[in-house]
Amino acid sequence: MQTSGLLRSRARSASVAGAAAVLLAGAGLLAASPAQAAPRPCPGAGPGDPARCAQVVGIDPGSALVMRTAPRYSAGPVARYGNGQWLEVECWTTGDPDADGHGYRYWMRVSTASASGFVNDWYLDTGGPSTWKPLLPQC
Repeated sequence: MQTSGLLRSRARSASVAGAAAVLLAGAGLLAASPAQAAPRPCPGAGPGDPARCAQVVGIDPGSALVMRTAPRYSAGPVARYGNGQWLEVECWTTGDPDADGHGYRYWMRVSTASASGFVNDWYLDTGGPSTWKPLLPQC
């Protein structure tokens, strides 16, 4: 069976596009990144309140972001949060890479009215280190 010139041309184009995607992904240009936003005033904060908050994002349905006693997954669980929940962000540190395999090692010490602990920053809408390092101290 012979393929037409149009099909061969499309196959070559797809092959080139696929190779380009692999090269860009290898260079980190197509890789996923932490949610884009920034720590911002907490909901209900008054004027001049220095507290900064972020929302939980990227959690699969039926799962939860687990706040832990230290920035590692073997640390004890403190509380669980779903997408859209607000956490006060106090400071940042490094620890275990994110649970979804991106290799992202930044963790935030966060708190709510009833709990305090650490979560991997990958699952917060903080915008990543270049956004929050000027705003938050290192733990």
